[in-house]
Amino acid sequence: MSRTRVPLAALSLASASALLLAGCSQSSDASKNTADTAASASAATGKKPAPFDKGTVKVALVRQSGAGDYFEQWGNGAKAQAKALGVDLTVYDAQADNAKQATDLSSAINSGAQAIIIDHGFPSTIQPEIDQAVKKGIKVVVYDVDQTNKSVISTEQDDASMAQAVLDVMAETVGKNAKVGYVNVAGYAALDKRNTVWAKEVAAQGWKQQFKVGKVTDSTATDNVPLVSAALTQHSDVVGVFAPYDELAKGTVLAVQNKKLQSKVKVFGADVSNADIQNMTAANSPWVATAGTDPSAVGAAVVRTAALELAGQLGKTSVDFPAVAITQDFLRKNKIENMDQLRAALPALNLSKVSTADWIPNVAH
Repeated sequence: MSRTRVPLAALSLASASALLLAGCSQSSDASKNTADTAASASAATGKKPAPFDKGTVKVALVRQSGAGDYFEQWGNGAKAQAKALGVDLTVYDAQADNAKQATDLSSAINSGAQAIIIDHGFPSTIQPEIDQAVKKGIKVVVYDVDQTNKSVISTEQDDASMAQAVLDVMAETVGKNAKVGYVNVAGYAALDKRNTVWAKEVAAQGWKQQFKVGKVTDSTATDNVPLVSAALTQHSDVVGVFAPYDELAKGTVLAVQNKKLQSKVKVFGADVSNADIQNMTAANSPWVATAGTDPSAVGAAVVRTAALELAGQLGKTSVDFPAVAITQDFLRKNKIENMDQLRAALPALNLSKVSTADWIPNVAH
């Protein structure tokens, strides 16, 4: 798979070398805009190519889970971009039920969709349906799914560089040979890539990993609090915890606070959203660094990628979305309280030059 690595923007970093996650929740109302701010679209100047010149284009968005602040914003960005393109977008949310996601994908294949976007998922449960969609001539774009069909367009964050940027901060903060904790879950493409970087950094820094816990559910943050709390009870001498997904990081922060260890134990996360910013900037917050993309902008860029593929204009098999590294110090120094203010401080988050063309109205966030 072709991959293009984009360097991270350094923000208060000495070295700055995103998921995932009962019934089919569907919406064919692509005009509905529920983004955290009103998204506006720049006017398209070019002539629409086929099939967009022949009326409404049907696209399905099949999600492993839309739960959590990050993924809500991701979905809002996708919906806003679909509206701007005049796309009839039907959204399926499996709510972290892998078997249901396979069923949802089958439904999308039979719905008459001209393109299907798959947001996360386990290849073991959805690869057969992906292959079936391709055989039927449906354009398929995946986001953070390690699938094997070469006709599918892959999109993703640069997860390895994202993890490295955060771990660079962690290394400076806790030093070498420190006792550390880890909160992660195997099986998700993005988290597996971040795990690879973690393993290398643990060895390079001589860190002593005292525990690894974590699970992904439809209430990931809440459900990880007791897991991390129990681990901290047994290993209260750790000085840092890496939780490379924002819902895992939120649960870790709550556990650290519940154990009254926030002055000693620092949390290093990944991804960024309104809730994450509020969490990091709160008084006495132990969450000191993260890295990520603007979820709303990523959702919009994935829809644009699908549009370009439908029009035969994409010309590549993979698209990577550049990330930025963000520290607690940067947020507090710049008085950043939400994603709007972060976008203003970091225009690169808008991804306005990724997967675009003069006939595509580009949604601004």
